Amino acid sequence: MTGTTLSRADTRRLGLLATAAEIFSKRGFRATSMKEIAAAVGMSKPTIYHYFTSKEELLVRLYSDVLDESLDAARATVAAAPTPLDAIRDLIASRVAYTCRNQALLKVCFEEEHELPAELAEQVLARRRAFEDFFGDALAAHLAAHPDVTLRMPGKIYVNMVLGAVNWCYKWYRPTGPSTPEELGRQMAASLTATLEGRPTA
Repeated sequence: MTGTTLSRADTRRLGLLATAAEIFSKRGFRATSMKEIAAAVGMSKPTIYHYFTSKEELLVRLYSDVLDESLDAARATVAAAPTPLDAIRDLIASRVAYTCRNQALLKVCFEEEHELPAELAEQVLARRRAFEDFFGDALAAHLAAHPDVTLRMPGKIYVNMVLGAVNWCYKWYRPTGPSTPEELGRQMAASLTATLEGRPTA
C-alpha cells in the first residue's frame, strides 16, 4: 500500500471483511462457512484462503479494525474538543454516528464476542477499557472544573449507562427514520449530557 492507494490484494481483503460482517450479522458466526463468504464475493474457496486462513481470522480482523478505528477516533475527538464537556458530547455523537453507519459490523462485535479465540479475549477487553477511559477521564475533568454539577451516580456507572445507550443503536436505528446518524448523535449527546450542565450563574 502506498499512501492512500490500496493494492488489489488489500482491496480484496476489505471486500471480504465487509462481506463477512454482513453474513455473520445475518446468519451468525457459527452458521456461516468460508465457502459462503467466498461465493458471495465471487471467489473459489481455495482462493479465499490466500487472504484469510480461517473464519476465526476474519472475525479477529473485524474486531481489531473496529477497536483501532474507535481508539483513533476517540483520541482525535478528545484532542480537538475545547472543554471536557465538549469532549464527552463529541465522543457520544461520533460513536452514535459510527454505530448507525456500521450496524452489521457492530452487531457482529457485540453479539459474537464469545467466538473470539480465548487468548485474544483479554486483548479485546483491554482495548475496550482504553476506549471507555476517554469518557471517564473527560468526565472526571469536567466534574473537577464544575463543583456545582451533581452527578447522582458513580462516574463509572454514568459512563457505562451512556455507552450502553450509544452501543444499543445498532439494534434499533433505521436509515429510513427521521434523523441521519450525525443528527441522532447530536440529539443523544445533548440528552445524555444534560445532567452534566452546571447551574447558570445569575
